[in-house]
This record gives sequence, C-alpha cells and structure tokens, in this order.
Amino acid sequence: MNELTRRGFLGSAAAVGGATVVTSAVAGAPAAQAAVPEAAEGGACGAPTALVQVDRADRRYQDLVSRGFNGRFRGKPDVVYVVHTADQVVDAVNRALEAGRRIAVRSGGHCFEGFVDDPAVRAVIDMSEMRQVSFDTARQAFAVEPGATLGETYRSLYLNWGVTIPAGVCPQVGVGGHVLGGGYGPLSRRDGVVADHLYAVEVVVVDASGRARKVVATSAANDPNRELWWAHTGGGGGNFGIVTRYWFRTPGATGSDPSALLPKAPESTLRHIVTWDWSALTEKAFTRIIDNHGAWHQRNSAAGTPYASLHSVFYLNSRAAGQIVLDVQIDGGLNGAEGLLNDFVAAINEGTGVEPAVQRSTEPWLRATLANKFDTGGFDRTKSKGAYLRKPWTADQCATLYRYLSADSQVWGEVSLYSYGAKVNSVPETATATAQRDSIIKVWMSATWMDPTQDDANVAWIRNIYRDVFAATGGVPVPNDRTEGTFINYPDIDLTDPEWNTSGVPWYVLYYKGNYPRLQKVKARWDPKNVFRHALSVRLPD
Repeated sequence: MNELTRRGFLGSAAAVGGATVVTSAVAGAPAAQAAVPEAAEGGACGAPTALVQVDRADRRYQDLVSRGFNGRFRGKPDVVYVVHTADQVVDAVNRALEAGRRIAVRSGGHCFEGFVDDPAVRAVIDMSEMRQVSFDTARQAFAVEPGATLGETYRSLYLNWGVTIPAGVCPQVGVGGHVLGGGYGPLSRRDGVVADHLYAVEVVVVDASGRARKVVATSAANDPNRELWWAHTGGGGGNFGIVTRYWFRTPGATGSDPSALLPKAPESTLRHIVTWDWSALTEKAFTRIIDNHGAWHQRNSAAGTPYASLHSVFYLNSRAAGQIVLDVQIDGGLNGAEGLLNDFVAAINEGTGVEPAVQRSTEPWLRATLANKFDTGGFDRTKSKGAYLRKPWTADQCATLYRYLSADSQVWGEVSLYSYGAKVNSVPETATATAQRDSIIKVWMSATWMDPTQDDANVAWIRNIYRDVFAATGGVPVPNDRTEGTFINYPDIDLTDPEWNTSGVPWYVLYYKGNYPRLQKVKARWDPKNVFRHALSVRLPD
C-alpha cells in the first residue's frame, strides 16, 4: 500500500533559442557563502552555475512555467530566472525590478491557487536548483536551501545525522513554501510543526530605495532582525522577500553533536490502511464513524499523550471513489505500538456494524516516508479549502458531509481529516506566526478532475459543501470554540469574497487570527514597496 496516493484513494487507477546565461559578479560573495559548508561529505563539483535567464523563445520555457501543481492555472511570464545562489537571487530581483516586471517565486510548485501563475506576474524566480542540505558548524544548525524537496531533505538529514523535521507527507513538495506556511506532517503531534524548529532564515528583501539585498534573521532574542524570522514561522509565502536558506535547530537543543539538534527519526513505520466500502455505509454507520473519530481525537490530543507519534489521515471520499479510507501510522519502535494502533482502529469503528478491510505493513522509516509519492494521474485540476477543528463535528455538520459525499455524483470530492494537536498545541499562538495552537483535527477539502469543461461543476461542488458545512458561521470556519480558522498553505481566494464568506470575519483573521497586525508591521519594514504580493498576501498597514 506504500504506493497509494490521495488520487489513488480516489480511484485514478481507473535546440535552445533565446537563452541567456548571466554571470553574477557581486562583491564579497565568496565570503558571504563561506559560513555555510557544502552538502555533507562533499557537495557540488566544479564552478558554480551562472544565473540562467529563460524567455519565451527558449525550449526550456514550457517546462519551467508548467511546474505548478494545479492545472487550472498556467502563467506566461516574460522571463524565468533559474537561480543557484543567494547573490543570483539578488541579481534576478534587481533585473526584474529595473525592467518593471512583477515578481513571483517558485520552489516546489505545489501552491493550490494561481499565485505564481497569475497573468500579472512577468518574472518568475525559480528556486528548484537551490537544493543543498548541510550542517552549518558556525550556527550549529542544519542549513536547507528552498529548492530542496521534502524527500531530499528527509533523506539527507536521516542518512547523514539520523534526524528529521516534522514536515509534510509528500516528498515532492518544496521546502521553500512549505516552511513559510508553518508546515506540518506525520510527526507533528510528537514534535510540533516544522516552523517550531526554524532557527534562522536568509532572505532577499527589497528596501525603500527599490534595491534588493540579503538579510539573515534568527530567533535570538537580541537579534534586531528577529521579527523577520518570526514572520517566516507561518506567515506564508510571497509576503516579505525570497528565502534563500533556512536553518533548523530545535529550541533548547545545545552542544556540537548534530544528531542531538533535531528530532530523531522513528525506527520504523507501522501502518494500517482501513477501508469502508460506500455500498455498506448507511448514514447511521457513516455518522458513527465520524463521531468516533472526533471523540478519539478530543480524548487523545493533549501534549504527552501515549498516542503522540500516531498520525492518521481519514480520506472521506465521495461515493464516486467507492470507499472511504483511514490511513494511520505510528512509530514502529514505540513500546506497544501494534496495540495502540489496533485500539485506535477499533475505537473508530466501534458500534458501526460494518466490518472494514484492514491492510497492515511495517517498513523502515525512510523507505516508508519516501514512498508516499503523490501522482495526480492526469487529474491535475483542483480546488481546495481548509479548516482547523477544536471540537468534533456537530450532528448537522455530519449530516451535511453525508449528504454531499454519498450523493450519486461524478464529482470526485474529498474531505480529509488529519490528526492534529498534542505537541503542536504546547506552543503559545504568538510564539510563531502559526496561530492555530488549540485544534485537534486539521481539515482539507478538495475536488479534483481532469477535463477543463468540468471546471464549473467541480468548483461549485467544493464551494457548496464548504459553505454548508460551516453554515452556522457564515460559510467559513471562524475562530471560535469549535473551529480555529484555516491554514495558509491551503490558500483559498474565496475567503476574500463576500459571496462565499458571509461571516463578517476578514480572510486574514481566518488565516492568522490575532497575529495579522504584527505581520503587517514586518511587511512595512521589510517590503515597504509591496514588491512581493499575491491575492492573499499580507497587506501593508493603512
């Protein structure tokens, strides 16, 4: 089952012209880079690659502008800069600004909305070649460049030092934007969100004169740039500048042994895949499963719970997919892990009268982690929405979920419920820009399809189910005693539209709660000309 993907759960199994190579000559560049060693035990060979500038006549252009995750959006910038160093990023930004071109940045390319592929964007800075992972002895922290994928980062951190970060499940996602939104994954209940382990950032910013420069900001209390670091612990991408390097170290970790400065990776991954066929699910059984799931998380989401290393994703697929699927895993080296997993599955199914199919597996942690590849199978058109739950679904919400998901429809929709809380909730909501620190379940809703002629039907489906599930609070998960807003890495421009957000609560409160004014102050200092912007970017203060 390790090759299963979200789309797999939904049944999808059914000559260079115009190229310019620009040599960047920036005074002091070698010294600026000297503090960060090459990748562990040897790095890049030969001279650094020069800045690459690709225009529309270049055969590489289409590959570079079609790297986005969502096929609904395809940009057509005038130029794409492929960068390899922070100094090249400075050069590329200055070139774009001098030409009057609006800038966007792409690392992994997994944004759900068209922020990079906006028609207004005329210059894209592609970070995908900046993918080094190393240990910086000067800072006693792990340096990761933004173009590295999560899979590359996991592999390097684990094989070289035995450590990891509690980041996402998809190996192809780029570190760049993932960390900026806070970042979470299978180890977050045990270790917190990935931003909780962010020690420092190197950022290319544009000052009031309109010129780009590099800045390093750390979490140190006496760092004059500390607020810039803070804004990168969940403030979202495309807001303040371009991150060219992250440094990771767990707060409170000391000493010079790298293997003690980040969380240890699990010994192995024990996994159960539990499936219920829609043909066997009555509304009563479906509701009982959802009630059980919510109640379990309400009981077991405090910091220090024996289930801290348990992570589950409950794929509530629409009837067109044939099944709903619970994918649950736990640290296989944990004492009594098998019993904990069995008890969890039993608790979710208790009293349903339906016997699910269960597939069990145990694999070394790295192999299992890198096997979670996401392949759209051609279903690359999507619309997504998110939410945080502080309490289980209400009876009305369960009824709404059943009504939409059980309907005889060709829409392949999904409501995914991710285990959350535990260590995540032990951090004050103002300590980082990730403000949601009191939730037990993270929700991701989506519709995914292939045919452009089906855009309207699918977008309508996801908009309507989201609106109706949160009907009691104006169609959105407002921060209150039951919900806690939503996740900036699940961007949804509908939240700015009064047709779909009738709550009276602004979109930025849904994403940032009370942290938004502080983020605006960071924006005013570090991006006073609003160079870095998109439909959901932090706005300059009035």
